[in-house]
Amino acid sequence: MIEPDTIKLLRECDAGIKMGISSIGDVLSHIHADDLRCCLSNCMAKHEELEKEIEKSLNSYDDEGKKPNPMAKGMSWIKTNAKLAMDNSDAAVADLMTDGCNMGVKSLCKYLNQYKAADESSKSIAKRLIELEEKLTIDMRTFL
Repeated sequence: MIEPDTIKLLRECDAGIKMGISSIGDVLSHIHADDLRCCLSNCMAKHEELEKEIEKSLNSYDDEGKKPNPMAKGMSWIKTNAKLAMDNSDAAVADLMTDGCNMGVKSLCKYLNQYKAADESSKSIAKRLIELEEKLTIDMRTFL
């Protein structure tokens, strides 16, 4: 029998990783420093690799995944564009990315605790996503 917590955790990872990829894409055109662009591009590529793994896992359960909450995505887009309209610096981009990563880590940790019965494979995916977000937060410190 398929444990519902496994699918629920994978769905949340799916929505979160899509939000992260979208957020990185939203700021790439505002970056001035090549090393920041490279850092975010590399992180985006790692997110996309993990996204494929999540989609494969969800497909094995005949599940289409979950899109990010439209309200959260819209608010993120507004915050990003408003902040960058006032301050189009790499430090502003790094600040936005740090805030987004922190929110992602908080949400993913909550879901890991909430869906305790999820299988070890889906928990591993969530933990790897958390590690990606935490690493990006650390990498952004150089640019703040």
